[in-house]
Amino acid sequence: MNLILFGPPAAGKGTQAQRLVEGRGMVQLSTGDMLRAAIASGSALGRRVEGIIQRGELVSDDIVISLIRDRLPGLAGSGGAIFDGFPRTVAQAEALDAMLVQAGQGIDTVIRLVVDDLVLTARVEGRFRESGRPDDNPQSFAKRLAAYNRDTAPLIPYYRAQGKLVEVDGMADIQAVAAQIAQALDSLG
Repeated sequence: MNLILFGPPAAGKGTQAQRLVEGRGMVQLSTGDMLRAAIASGSALGRRVEGIIQRGELVSDDIVISLIRDRLPGLAGSGGAIFDGFPRTVAQAEALDAMLVQAGQGIDTVIRLVVDDLVLTARVEGRFRESGRPDDNPQSFAKRLAAYNRDTAPLIPYYRAQGKLVEVDGMADIQAVAAQIAQALDSLG
């Protein structure tokens, strides 16, 4: 089973993805984690994207698609993939569909965590105070959230038209969100 966890930054996608990894043997493909790892490694890619991320800008489709393409062969034998933070544009969604078709697969469902922007902003401000993660500073986050709302909104009708979109109340507590996701996945059979 392949699914997309869809929602704005700080909506809880990573938390829910980890629960699915542990409970269902799925593999999490988090573009944010991949990019942070590239930065931490000091690689050419990491140096290239570090400033982009710190400014709250989005990394280009080409780079993000390449990261995902490189990871797809490693999914064989897993319980499926959780795409976390990808796709974020219709072009990325179309590229993902094409990559999966080549592998004889597809996206089974898209779980959209529906959350309030003001709550997200407060969540990120708290996380920044605790961890100091550069991409969580309030100015960068405001840009990331605006970019998400601008660029990613077209994915809602894209996946709804395919009959794959399931909306979950991302404002509920972690356990309730997990239960809603489990119900959606279990209904797929």
